[in-house]
Amino acid sequence: MSLVYGINPVVEALKAGRVRRLKVSARNDRRMDEIVALAAKRGVPIDRVDPLALDRAAKGGVHQGVVAEIDAAPDLSIEDLVGAAGEARPALIVVLDGIEDPHNVGAILRTCDAAGVGGVVRQARHSAALDGVVGKSSAGALAHVRIATVVNIARAIEELKEAQVWTIGLAGDAQTLYSDVDWTLPSAIVLGAEGTGLRRLVRERCDRLVRLPMLGAVDSLNVSVAAGVVLYEAVRQRAGLHSAQR
Repeated sequence: MSLVYGINPVVEALKAGRVRRLKVSARNDRRMDEIVALAAKRGVPIDRVDPLALDRAAKGGVHQGVVAEIDAAPDLSIEDLVGAAGEARPALIVVLDGIEDPHNVGAILRTCDAAGVGGVVRQARHSAALDGVVGKSSAGALAHVRIATVVNIARAIEELKEAQVWTIGLAGDAQTLYSDVDWTLPSAIVLGAEGTGLRRLVRERCDRLVRLPMLGAVDSLNVSVAAGVVLYEAVRQRAGLHSAQR
C-alpha cells in the first residue's frame, strides 16, 4: 500500500479502482464534493481528519485537502506490457534506467499516458518510489500507466529484444537523430538519468542510440522533456500508419 495526494491524483486513483481509504479535511468546495461522492459511489471509506494530519501523511506535499491510501499496482511483466498493444498497433514502451527524481518520473508518466504508451519499465532499486510525489507530478497518470518493475534493466532490454521490440536508447553523443528512426515498428525508448545518462551495460544492449539536436549553448534537455519530444515523434509517425490502416 502507498499514498497519493492532491485533487487530480486522487480522482484518477478512484477512477482506476485503486483507492482503499480516503482521508479528507473539512474543506468544502465543488471538487472535494465530487471526490467524496465518487468515493462513496465506489464504497471507499472516508475519514474526516484535521489538516495537520494530512500534512503529516503527505510529508509536506501539496495535498489540497485529500490523501488516499491506494493498493499496489498489479505486478506486471515485460510480456504483459508488450502484449497489451495487441495486433492492432505496434508496442511502444518506455524504459527508465536509474531515474530517481520523482518529479521527472511523474512528468514522464504523464506524457506516457497522453501518448498512449503501452507501459513503463523501471528497476526495483535506484528508481523513484511510486508514491505521492510521483502521483502529484504525473497529474494522476500514475493510476493508469502500466508499469513493470524489474530487477535488472539490462536483462529487461534483452527480454524486449526477444519479444521483437526494437530498443532505442537516448544519448547525447549518438550519431543518429531521433527523427531518423522508424517509430512505426514495435519500439522501446530507453532513458537514462540526468547527468549520468544510460549506464554502460544498458547502453551496450540497446539496438541503437539516438540523440536530439541541441542548437543552443546548453548540451541537454531535462529527461522528461526529452521523453516527450521522442514520444510525440512516435505518435506523429504512427498517426500516418493508423490513417493508412483505416
